[in-house]
Amino acid sequence: MNEDMAKIFAQMMEQGQKMAAAFTPALEGVDVKAFEKLFPAMPKEMLELWFGKTFNPEGLDARTRFLVTIAALTVLGPLGEPQMRATVKNALAAGATKREVAEVIWQMSMFGGPPAMQKALEIAQAVFAETEEKAR
Repeated sequence: MNEDMAKIFAQMMEQGQKMAAAFTPALEGVDVKAFEKLFPAMPKEMLELWFGKTFNPEGLDARTRFLVTIAALTVLGPLGEPQMRATVKNALAAGATKREVAEVIWQMSMFGGPPAMQKALEIAQAVFAETEEKAR
């Protein structure tokens, strides 16, 4: 890799790390090195691919991306429960309101059906309760 390419790659990695930090405000204690033990190439490649190339800083903000992800996970129903918990937690930390989360879930009832909406609301309410308890 020549020097110019190395600089471009370093800039992409730096941007990727900034975007990843913005998209995971509730996970500030995550140990990236722990991922490297399980998947040696995963963190670098994921950051570079997802955040360094795919997302751009001028695009959707983290709050909006989390709300969009909540919509998609709602339609999945119970299959996406662990991901829904983490995404609701991150959405709140990124500035989404409980009402916005609930509205997104309700909107998806037209696409995923009432059972998927009910499951997503139960998950969101549990996360809301956990968040309130930690705030005390």
